[in-house]
Amino acid sequence: MTQIPLGPHHALHSKNASERFILNLFDRLWEKFRSRVSYVNNYETLIHEAGASFFNDHIALRTFCSQNPLAGISSISRIFEALGYRGADCYNFEDKHLSAIYFQHPQPSFPKVFISELRTWELKPSSKHIIHGALKTHRTNLPESFLTDLHHLKTKSESSRASLLEEAVEFFHELPWHIPEKSDLLELNLDSQYAAWVLVHGYNVNHFTSLINSHKVPALDDIEKTTDALLKAGVPMKKEIEGVRGSKLRQTATEAVLIDVPVLENGKMTKIPWTYAYFELAQRDTFKDLGTGKLLRYEGFLGPQATNLFDMTKIAT
Repeated sequence: MTQIPLGPHHALHSKNASERFILNLFDRLWEKFRSRVSYVNNYETLIHEAGASFFNDHIALRTFCSQNPLAGISSISRIFEALGYRGADCYNFEDKHLSAIYFQHPQPSFPKVFISELRTWELKPSSKHIIHGALKTHRTNLPESFLTDLHHLKTKSESSRASLLEEAVEFFHELPWHIPEKSDLLELNLDSQYAAWVLVHGYNVNHFTSLINSHKVPALDDIEKTTDALLKAGVPMKKEIEGVRGSKLRQTATEAVLIDVPVLENGKMTKIPWTYAYFELAQRDTFKDLGTGKLLRYEGFLGPQATNLFDMTKIAT
């Protein structure tokens, strides 16, 4: 029987309780993502059989921007900021009404966190009404004491750290508002597929990302070879690779999987299929720093590429 490698975070070295907590949190989020996105199994088998390695470049999270209750990038990012992450760059996606920030840990081997938010006030009135209706039922935000505990993890007992981890995992996995009406979901999807996605999935991870550079075997040492191998393994892939050869960042992804999500219809709970998540591939190449003349690996994101990747969760209705 083929032995599937462990998740992408187990081999990373942690120097203290905060870093161990981060890696444990990523592993827990990975477990749910992996159990739902079947294409990950194809990728892991490919990596194992090629003798390659797998590094998670980044995760992506989505949210609504709201004043009352407070929701948006900051309400999610503060968990990571309490654990040492800091904002590295900002992005604007005008046609999708989105803003985004990516966060980087001082330990460069740790995954980046890309968080986007929907500027709800830019949508049409009926869409705003649906989103604000959901947000009115938003659970209580994590208290500042939780962030304080994360910041001071080294002073906490193992049992306290375990409890904090469960609380953090639940924050991402549990829908933060009431289950939506099916009619609201379908109507909202006509205006913003991003908004519809957040309405049914909340703060679940939208995607994990394989860093092609980490493969370190000739058979999978660029994004074309890896994409072709996945296609041969029966994995449906994005039609085009974002970024031409020689670009400092090139990206592609599997198609998003469909899962059954709970909705209300005529007062009763039912389930309907909806796009959940995809598995992304990213190749980061070097560029010349104009200030120093040195060759550096590009670690940021490119707006036009990310715009097209947002569309991977579109669903036909």
